Amino acid sequence: MDSSYKIPAAEPQILLVGTGAEARNIAFVAQPSGPPGVPGLFWLSGFMSDMASTKAMAVAEWGAAHGLSSTRFDYSGHGISGSRIEDGTIGRWLEEADAIFAKVTKGPQIVIGSSMGGYIALLFLQKLLRDRPAEARRIKALLLIAPAWDMTEELMWKRFSDDTRREIFERSYFKQPSAYAAPYTITRKLIDEGRDHLLARRPLDPARPVVILQGLQDMDVPASHTHELMTFLTGEKVKLIEIADGEHRLSRPQDLKLLFDEIGKLL
Repeated sequence: MDSSYKIPAAEPQILLVGTGAEARNIAFVAQPSGPPGVPGLFWLSGFMSDMASTKAMAVAEWGAAHGLSSTRFDYSGHGISGSRIEDGTIGRWLEEADAIFAKVTKGPQIVIGSSMGGYIALLFLQKLLRDRPAEARRIKALLLIAPAWDMTEELMWKRFSDDTRREIFERSYFKQPSAYAAPYTITRKLIDEGRDHLLARRPLDPARPVVILQGLQDMDVPASHTHELMTFLTGEKVKLIEIADGEHRLSRPQDLKLLFDEIGKLL
């Protein structure tokens, strides 16, 4: 991709997801459709990230430069979407991903998920394989960047000190320091509801190519966490690529080049 290429300006649109008290406005950007039968790119952001992040924009720009459609959105409580982060749960964000995929995207898609987005991607594919197999066939491949599977349990609750767990029980939330932004609000609701959506190391056959990019210097989603994912993702189409000096974001020029190379192979 020409590094000077910039995606044409596109105004975010709004999709109403949920009903009654659960209704929220989800902002999304859908770039024009590509050639018939050629997969589009469906981006799933990480926790407390949004569709204007470095990687999300880079993927959209790369797709546009190569004549591909792309779709990205902000989860509720993130970016410019409605609702509060305190109301956010894995189930709500999964529902939003499902709604955008079903109502906005067309034709085959490569689902690209970063951190929590990688977790949502796995949950979403699992849900479609179980409930709507015809729709699942539109997902041609997954490309996961440091996938934070079962993050509320494995990367939050199990890592928290006794004092932090007590604070979550007593105050219903905890402000977790972040190296990337203001402290993250971790609610008891997020932890409790997350237990309804655990992969829990049960075998999962994606039945399509899965490529995982993992930085070996990642402190947020350690390589050991991804290695464990590899023990229960079954099938013969799962590939792990480790970046020796890579950290969590994997948004350096060389990381993005690797990402684009792998998207190109999946296409």
